[in-house]
Amino acid sequence: MTRCRLQQHQVMRNLIHQTRMRGGELRSVQWSWAQEDPLLPFSEYLDPELKVRLKWGFDEIQGTILFKLTVSTSGWVGFGFSPKGGMTGADMVIGGVGPKGSYFTDRHAGGNSMPVVDEQQNYKLLSLTESNGKTVMKFQRSISSCDDKDLPITDLPMKLIYAYGQTDDITYHSAQRGTKELNLLKYMPRVNPPNSNFFDITMVNFTVPAKQTYYHCKIMKAPTFDRKKHIYRIEPVITNFDLVHHLLLYRCPPSVTEPFEEECYTGIDGECMETVAVWGIGGGAFEFPEVAGLPIGGNVGDFFYRLEVHFNNPNKSSGRVDNSGLRFYHTSELRQHDAAVLMTGLAITPRYAIPPKAKSFLTYGLCDTAYIPEVLETPTDLQVFSVMLHTHLAGRKVRVGHFRGGKQIDLLAADENYDFEYQEVTNLGKTKTAKLGDKLLVECTYNTENRSTLTWGGLSTSNEMCLAFLFYYPAMNLSTCVSFPNVTSLGSAMGATDAGSWLNMMLTKTWNDTSIDQYQQTLKRIDQLVWVMNSNNNGLYNKGTLPDLKVIPSAPCISGSANKSLALSLLLLCLAVQWKSF
Repeated sequence: MTRCRLQQHQVMRNLIHQTRMRGGELRSVQWSWAQEDPLLPFSEYLDPELKVRLKWGFDEIQGTILFKLTVSTSGWVGFGFSPKGGMTGADMVIGGVGPKGSYFTDRHAGGNSMPVVDEQQNYKLLSLTESNGKTVMKFQRSISSCDDKDLPITDLPMKLIYAYGQTDDITYHSAQRGTKELNLLKYMPRVNPPNSNFFDITMVNFTVPAKQTYYHCKIMKAPTFDRKKHIYRIEPVITNFDLVHHLLLYRCPPSVTEPFEEECYTGIDGECMETVAVWGIGGGAFEFPEVAGLPIGGNVGDFFYRLEVHFNNPNKSSGRVDNSGLRFYHTSELRQHDAAVLMTGLAITPRYAIPPKAKSFLTYGLCDTAYIPEVLETPTDLQVFSVMLHTHLAGRKVRVGHFRGGKQIDLLAADENYDFEYQEVTNLGKTKTAKLGDKLLVECTYNTENRSTLTWGGLSTSNEMCLAFLFYYPAMNLSTCVSFPNVTSLGSAMGATDAGSWLNMMLTKTWNDTSIDQYQQTLKRIDQLVWVMNSNNNGLYNKGTLPDLKVIPSAPCISGSANKSLALSLLLLCLAVQWKSF
């Protein structure tokens, strides 16, 4: 009886909220540069006169996309998607605030005539207001199509259409219409802030060795600036696209004071481990959101930086000269937050082995943010806005689970069809908050069916990695949050007496579905060593356990009318139960 009353109360409250929304009683939040909405990180004007502004954000894990349309009119507004940029075949919504309250409908157009109201209303209105000559409409829909009248939103550029009138009489829009093509799910803004310039950090006439895989490192100073600046865009500068696999730029600690150029991890370069920028094969330029930028110059410090270039040279070509690196666009017009990059996942070490003949072998790397305060004086929550997921040739999937209070609350990021030849920094679609105390679990899925020997963790392309580089703000002096299975516990669980006997056991084991599964379960069950390190290479180890990662299903397509019917049905059911109890 108590549960039913609670449900009844919630239903009534939702119905009251919907009634108020239809009556136009909800107040809007006016947009400003300083007032950031983490759910709507992207913004574009759709018209040359700057009267129609679209803000949006999305959640590919949940399968939803959120829009906020602001139009300089007190009349009706329309927005939608078109196959060719015109009315024919368009999927759209029309809304406004009239004398009798707000109105909002999901429609489709067969041609140059009044769009027809969809039988199934698959756009969910969240708020609709009118004030100071502006109409603001906030609504949500599924990324995929919910019926044959809706157009699916893809990761390719789409033609967006808009129209509006000066009254709430929905008639011909005249010249108050337009079309703009945008890639909503792969959006990359191109801003040109004042006082902007760029500098390059690259190799200089480096001859690539005739080796299958090679990492070359160059430690150098970046240009110095008297005042702090923000880097807002990073572009790859690639000389040999067939050889350069990925680029990393690290900031060095103050202890590194001299230039250096050699094969990576053969000298002081191993001390420079705070990731600043990342580029992978197949990726392009990356631009930061309008609220954040990478700091450089001024009080940021006069640091050395390490450029790491991974050359993948399977044909062992000789005599190839390379000048690859990164280009950094910067501005003195500072943004609201300093951004940074945190490396998470499975620690890179040769002590980790992936068995051969595996159809789907899982590895895990744990970042427990509860340990961050132990290495930083002023830690903060992480506002994560982008990510780069990274494995090598055997990688097939990468997921980043987000846990709070012992429960999974989200998938921070996921790539269900990982491609070694196409790696890029991707926007999450909205800013996601990782609170101090949350756990982030990086899960990688590997396929080694075509391999007859163990695949070890390591730097080579034939070795494996399992990493997620998280782009976040506000910046902290933090470089790494990774884990590794406790090798002592692993050896003990497998019956090995020391490292040598464990290695012999791994090399001589008959690998089949049963032994692979047993090994995978052992790796997941034993305790992990969680390693957190700050910018000065001061870190600590703590023990941790791996939580269970689940795939979060996408939100189903439920129309507004279906929600209302469900709510009324639940209310009637509760009333019937109460009546029967008497």
